[in-house]
Amino acid sequence: MIKLVNLGYIVDGQRILNNINLEFIEGETFVIMGPSGCGKSTLLRLIMGLIRPSSGWVEIDDLSTAALSPREWQQLRYKMGLVFQSSALFDSMTVFDNVAFGLRRRGDKENLIRDKVHQTLSIVGLDSSVGEKMPSDLSGGMKKRTAIARAIALEPPILLYDEPTTGLDPLIADTINELICELQGKLGITSIVVTHDITSALKVANRVGLLYQGNLVEVRERSDLKNAEYPLLRQFLNDFQAAL
Repeated sequence: MIKLVNLGYIVDGQRILNNINLEFIEGETFVIMGPSGCGKSTLLRLIMGLIRPSSGWVEIDDLSTAALSPREWQQLRYKMGLVFQSSALFDSMTVFDNVAFGLRRRGDKENLIRDKVHQTLSIVGLDSSVGEKMPSDLSGGMKKRTAIARAIALEPPILLYDEPTTGLDPLIADTINELICELQGKLGITSIVVTHDITSALKVANRVGLLYQGNLVEVRERSDLKNAEYPLLRQFLNDFQAAL
């Protein structure tokens, strides 16, 4: 599915990621945790091919992406959906047109697009009438659901989430966590979730990896997190337990 091989990234002389080696299992939800600025979002951008690594490479379905042309990357991205931290909806487009955006770029026919958008909105728990609204009319939770709908409209086997619960109140955040779990079950997709929220990680993850100062310092099954060795990961867990 996806494999990171000696992956590194340097910008302006600063090393953001250092020699990351990781293989994601098809159908799992893998949560990448770590404090702000540790390279989590950069890792997602490298997987999507939005930036190029300084060293190493990404493999997708046994294909090394190191030498892909922009056109080849464009085709490969149809296998991946990205849910941005801020939702990143197009403010000048209705919800319907936001969800339809990728389908139109692919050249789908409008009658098929209409049915697909309504179906996709239903999957994320939104009524088809929401399609007529503008992003400015939506609550934070509805914006996030719309962003997820846009990401899954093309039926990608891989879904990437960048801080999906940031800025949401705890109740709404929990509904988004539930949706992430439901999509994995319904669609059988491989999900990579970047977050610093241990509550979200414990809700959705099959495995958890900790990034710290650009290094992947520990990977654990969710059921084995109690045996975490790295101090920062233990601190995340302790903070969660203290909040209960």
